Amino acid sequence: MSTTSTVKRHVFDVALRPVLGSTFQPTGFPDLGAATFDRPIRIGAELKTQQCLIVESVQSMANRLEGTGWDDAAQAPVELLNGLPYIEIRRAPATDESDYLTSSRTEAHRIFSAYVRDSDWDGRSGDAVLLEKIGVKAETPLDYRAVAAAVLAIDPFSLLHGVFFAGSSKGKVSRRANWPTQPRITRAIGAVIEAHDVAEVASGGRKSDLVRHSLSDETASSLGGANEGYGSIPFHRVEYTAASIVASFVVDVELLRSYGLPAEATHLLETLALWEIRTLVDGGLRLRTACDLELVDTEIRDRRDNELPSLDTLTAQLRKAIPAAAASLGDGAPIVVHWSGKK
Repeated sequence: MSTTSTVKRHVFDVALRPVLGSTFQPTGFPDLGAATFDRPIRIGAELKTQQCLIVESVQSMANRLEGTGWDDAAQAPVELLNGLPYIEIRRAPATDESDYLTSSRTEAHRIFSAYVRDSDWDGRSGDAVLLEKIGVKAETPLDYRAVAAAVLAIDPFSLLHGVFFAGSSKGKVSRRANWPTQPRITRAIGAVIEAHDVAEVASGGRKSDLVRHSLSDETASSLGGANEGYGSIPFHRVEYTAASIVASFVVDVELLRSYGLPAEATHLLETLALWEIRTLVDGGLRLRTACDLELVDTEIRDRRDNELPSLDTLTAQLRKAIPAAAASLGDGAPIVVHWSGKK
């Protein structure tokens, strides 16, 4: 597969299976539990439904894809991605590099995180600097090509992950800038993991207390009960089996081209997106304690039968693509801002 191809999208459907046994733990939502849904399927002339569920949501997969480029232990990008700018937020007042707080690669809302908006950036508030850099002006049409070029020079990952500049003049933080409109960069790489034709698997266990064997009302009130962590407590849990588990990935190359960036920059973004996918699936998908998934087949082909390059191939391509696009990548170094929490 050429990453300078003329295809509009790369679409991959990757078959997965549990590593341990045949059950898996899906993502859970506070108000919903497991996110089940009925999927229509056609069998001959008959239309039926099949119970399915979301193993990992679109929003969670976006974070996991972006996480492939981040070294948690070092609190910095992986070495391969040196040369790509990002915003590093340090605690103020700064004393040394150990004051690292967070970054645009790991924060919700990325380069428009509250920690960036409220930061001190060259003596100005973060969102005032961003407002100027991306060129938002009152009574003026927004130039999305210029917005994309500005975002590329701040943090290229935000062009893949998407970013919403939810600026407002009505916030409680008085020093924030007045945004006349709220531009949005659409996510260019999407992914989700679904399980099809699922069935519940009930199981349970017992949290044992080998010291305080039983809890009476009197014992609990005087010495502490279950709320304090004492006692033996039975519990139940529900996992699932599935006829198939599929991870789907989409890279919207046409969206990237629509930004009118230099060809080297568009090629870099497309290559980076494919590298994220290959790194994520090759690295193993242990999504939760009881949800460890692996590839059924390491050969991955898109819906046009193009093969997803190997990790070695994409890594080699990135080593060339980053310096080739350097002119569009700002200083190619972290943009350090400081956050104090003061409003």
